[in-house]
Amino acid sequence: MPSEHPFKRLAYVYTGTKDFDGDHKFYLEVLGARLVWEFKEFGARVAAFDLGGEPYILLADHVKEPSKRLIYEVEDLKKTTKLLKARGWEPDGEPFEIPDGPCVNFVDKSGNEFALLQMSRPRILESKSEG
Repeated sequence: MPSEHPFKRLAYVYTGTKDFDGDHKFYLEVLGARLVWEFKEFGARVAAFDLGGEPYILLADHVKEPSKRLIYEVEDLKKTTKLLKARGWEPDGEPFEIPDGPCVNFVDKSGNEFALLQMSRPRILESKSEG
């Protein structure tokens, strides 16, 4: 049984929505969340909310609801995928870029959704929101 795991931390909980504006208002006004950043690019609206520290909740209008995808930070995405593939792991599609860096999705045997993220541009959207 492998004793080494490559996961650094849980960075985000990606959350699907069918009512972005309504859920956005709910997180801010009802739950009292802090809006960390927000963007609208590539046909998607995503907002990061702080509900007591990390991991941040990412509200996404391009993700089917209800759903949660746990996004784990890894040091080196290529090295991690190679290690996990050697253990029988399979990615769900090809790696892709998000603002923080390269990412790849996967599911466990029960269909739960996860992703691996290499933070090559950490906090890039937070710094843009502050400026």
